[in-house]
Amino acid sequence: MYAIIQTGGKQYKVAEGEELNVDRLAGEAGDTVTFDQVLYLSGDNAPITGKPFIEGASVSASVVEHGKGDKVVIFKYKAKKDYRKKQGHRQPYTRIRINSFTQPEKKEV
Repeated sequence: MYAIIQTGGKQYKVAEGEELNVDRLAGEAGDTVTFDQVLYLSGDNAPITGKPFIEGASVSASVVEHGKGDKVVIFKYKAKKDYRKKQGHRQPYTRIRINSFTQPEKKEV
């Protein structure tokens, strides 16, 4: 069973027990976060696709740690003009562990 969630403007394929890095989230290590922007959910029976999100579905995760990614070096220069500019950046991230999925209730037709 897996789901596709959206957080921080990016989409992630997640499964229970999996750990992944996402853009920095509020909260301390040990806190629980809930992602309600679920795009796709492969359940026990038929998979569910959202339009664009699945109403009533959510993914629960716990915050493992906060950190910074590897340094990215930005170097700009203009040839023959004695212009050089070097910058560095480390993107902050939050490491999360997926705990459980909540499926929407089935509607009678």
